[in-house]
Formats: sequence, C-alpha cells, structure tokens
Amino acid sequence: MTYSIDFRKKVLSIKAQENLTWSEVSTRFGVGQASVVRWSKNIEPQRTRNKPTTKLNWEILAQDVDEHPDSYQYERAARFGVSQPGIAYALKQLNLSRKKNVSTPPSRTRSSAELPNSNSHFPENESTNCLP
Repeated sequence: MTYSIDFRKKVLSIKAQENLTWSEVSTRFGVGQASVVRWSKNIEPQRTRNKPTTKLNWEILAQDVDEHPDSYQYERAARFGVSQPGIAYALKQLNLSRKKNVSTPPSRTRSSAELPNSNSHFPENESTNCLP
C-alpha cells in the first residue's frame, strides 16, 4: 500500500519545520525510516519495479530448455532453486513456450486389440459344448 502524496508532503514539511531526525519522524507518524528518507529523494510513488532477475541466468535456462524439452516448470524450478512462477516469468520473457501436439506421435500409438476368430481358441476335434 502506498501513502498519498499529500501525506508524504505533510511528513516532510513537519520534519523541516520542527527540525526532527529521520528516526523521530518515522516514530511520530508510524512509518518506516527508510520510507521517509526515500520520500525526501523522490516524493512521487514508484509505479514499476525495474530490477533485473538476480537468481536466474536466462542463458542457462534457455540451454536447459534445449537439453530437457519435456521438463515441467516445477522440475526446472527445483533444478535452479527458484519458484515455479519465477520459471514461468523467465520463460515468458524469453518467448519460450512449448505447445504440445494434439495428436499422438506415431511412436506412441498402440495397436488396437484384435479379437481372435470365433473358432480359433477351440481345438478342432473337441466339442464346443462345455456342458457334461
């Protein structure tokens, strides 16, 4: 939650009028000391977070996708020591998506079970009547 610009201006003006320290201002208004210092540098709230990823190397991730194309995102996350949403975000930024085929590849198809001829399981010289 961000504080309004009016509140930020009020905090900074009282600090200047009463010649308070950062610590005194933060305890008086119930906000963090780092927030008050940040407001003194730039009073406008930051709308975006422009911070690069620190844990995940995208080149190594792209190489991992080439080596293990069928891995799930949670498996990649375990290999890299990051969260699954982190992997999803990185794959999206790299424009890597794997769309699975709707049809089954020929190597995975099974032959359908065939029923034998109606008389093939009975010997020719025995009777088909099972009753004594």
